[in-house]
Order: sequence, then C-alpha cells, then structure tokens
Amino acid sequence: MRIAAFCFRSIPLRPGCAGADKFAFELLPRLAARGHQVVAYNRLYPGEQPIGTEYKGVQIRNVYTPTAKKGFDTLLHGLRCVWDIIVNDTGDVVHMQNGGNSPFAMILRLFGKKVFLSQDGVDWKRAKWPWYGRLYLRMTQYVSAFAPTAVIFDNVFCKQEFEKHFGRRYDFIPFGSEVSEEGLDTSILDELGLEPGSYFLFVGRFIPDKGLQYLVPAFEQLGTDKKLVLVGGSPNPSDFERRIRGTTDPRIVFPGFLYGSKTHSLMKHAYAYVQPSDVEGLSPVILENMGLGVPVVCSDIQENRFVVGDTAVTFHKADVADLRKQLEWTLANPDALAEKGVQGKRRASALFSWEVVADLHERIFLDIEQFRAHEAKLKASEPTLVPEGADGAAAAKREKEPIPQ
Repeated sequence: MRIAAFCFRSIPLRPGCAGADKFAFELLPRLAARGHQVVAYNRLYPGEQPIGTEYKGVQIRNVYTPTAKKGFDTLLHGLRCVWDIIVNDTGDVVHMQNGGNSPFAMILRLFGKKVFLSQDGVDWKRAKWPWYGRLYLRMTQYVSAFAPTAVIFDNVFCKQEFEKHFGRRYDFIPFGSEVSEEGLDTSILDELGLEPGSYFLFVGRFIPDKGLQYLVPAFEQLGTDKKLVLVGGSPNPSDFERRIRGTTDPRIVFPGFLYGSKTHSLMKHAYAYVQPSDVEGLSPVILENMGLGVPVVCSDIQENRFVVGDTAVTFHKADVADLRKQLEWTLANPDALAEKGVQGKRRASALFSWEVVADLHERIFLDIEQFRAHEAKLKASEPTLVPEGADGAAAAKREKEPIPQ
C-alpha cells in the first residue's frame, strides 16, 4: 500500500508532542517495516528546524504552518497536507487523527482516496479548547460519522456512543503498551536528584483535561518526603500552566519535555504513576506504565477503568480529597501497591500490543469487510479474552496470521 498520514505534530517526537504523535511514532514505522510506502507530514512552526526527511523507513515531509489562534494552525496544516497528497499523489490510503480534521476526508474521497480517521475520544468535551473550538468539534462529529471510509476508535465507549447515535458500524483498535527496557537512560535520575522509588510521576500536557489542578493540591497536602515529578508542559503556555508551575512546594519537580529513554527510565523507577484525567481516550501513557510494571493511580473515568481493570488504584474524578486519600493509601501499603504493578503488566501484555495494533491497521486498510469478519470470528472463538464492550481486543492474544493481499 501507499499510505499518507497527517494530523499529528512530529515523528520522531519533539517538545510539544502528545498522544497523537506517540501513536504515529509507533504505528507508521511498523507499517513501513511491513513493506508499505508510508509518507508522514510533520508540522513545523516558524523558527523550528526539520528533524530529517526519513525515519525508520517512513518518508517525512515537513510542512511549515503559521502560528495562528488556537486550533486554526491545525486546520491550516491539514489543508496544506491535503493539497500535497492530492497534487503529488503521495498515497492511496490516507490516515488522519481526531474528528476536527474530518472535513478533509470529504475532499480526499472526492479524489479517490481511502480515508481512515482515528478518533480517541469525544473531542468537544475537552476543556483545553475555547468555546468556538468546542462548537466546531461538536459540529464536525457529524462529518466524522459519515465522511471517512472508516472510523477507528481506541475508546470503546466513544465507539458505542457513536454507533447508538448514528446507527452505523465503527471499528475498535486499542493502543499498544510495550516499552523496551533495554538501554534506559538512568542519567535523568541523577540530573533531577531522584532515587528509584522516591517519587510519584505524571507525564503529559499541562492542560485542564489532564487534571493537574487536582493532583498538585492533593500532593501538597501529603505528609511525605517523596517528590512529585511533572514531565511535560504545553506547546503554547497558558495561564493554567503558569498556575500549576506557581506551586511553592519544593517537592514538586518540573523537568520540562522529555521523550524516549529518559521518560521511560523515569517511569520504570517511579513509586507510582498518577493520571488524574477528566477526559481520556485510551491513554497511551497509562499503557506504557502498565507495560513497564509501574503501579498506576488514576481517575475513575470509564476510559481509564477499561484500560486498568482492577490493577490500579482509582479515585473519584475531580475529587482532590479522594485523590489525597488514595495517595496516602499507596504510601501506607507499598507491597500491595507493587503487586498492582505486577498485575497491570500482566494485563497490558495480554490485551495491548503495538505489533497487534499495526497488524489490525494493516488489515483494515487493505480490506474493511475482511477485517470485520476476522474480528467477529475472533470474538466468537475467544470470548473470554474480550473485555466487556471491547470488540476486537481478542486479537491481542491471537497468533499472527498472514495478512490477506
């Protein structure tokens, strides 16, 4: 296949990248390794330098996008990518992410492209968007429902909501979880003055959706000498981020943006990973921590509970007092907490794999009907492997089968 992909920021990863970039970073090279031509469109802002023109077999096209009012830069970038895909015919299959980009599917399909949209949640509910952004995203969910060749959800609850609302069949493919533990860069611990097991960790954007407004005050109320390490930030610093960074608690550490081996080393050696989200799709950072055997503390939203099952410590969404209570439990019960990490790793290995994710995308790109028939067969033959409501998750335990050509 000839595959073109856009609607993420950069591969390889650079400061400001998030879940959509992690998804592209893991998926696209695996598709290239299977012999497909893959063209990826990176988004660059004025003053940023390209990170090469090839990455692990993926051809990189760097598209400069003017800095614009929040959200409009994404649309400008998408238009430029669509123009290049059509004019230079860089792919027969086009992969996009997030429903706000769904209007591009109508244009691309007019030019004979097969368009696949990955949807990771109900975007218009995310507090990071201004009112006009939420209105636009709410309107485009109707376009998302009908314009692409297929819509792929990593969030089984969002999939079910769309199917109920629009009366159509959509598809489910989860995120992967595995992280290589070879060559982890432990120098980051020395740089930050940390000892293994001496800190709680959060990795992600500093936006209201992620719940740092609950985590920081909950931690400030803890009587512990452990630290809280908050990795990340936001590409366009906001008043919200400045408030988070304004804490006077010396135990809270802000390393900035980190990626790859340093981030995974911080995960591996954390006492526990904390994800206090209000809104999630299927969180790749929770899956990575589970894959590394790190105990997870997370909000009890249904998307998080779907991922962690009974292997994590959960607290009531947006409840600072309950989050503090659960963090206190982790401090009082280190052995039980460590066992949660063991159970989480076992669950991640059984149900979530990047290689399986790549296999499933390859299948659906090649033939949607064969993909759906294959998944229905798996679900019927291996029902005990499918979490409730998660069509297609049984594939994570199947032996690899030849991809139909």
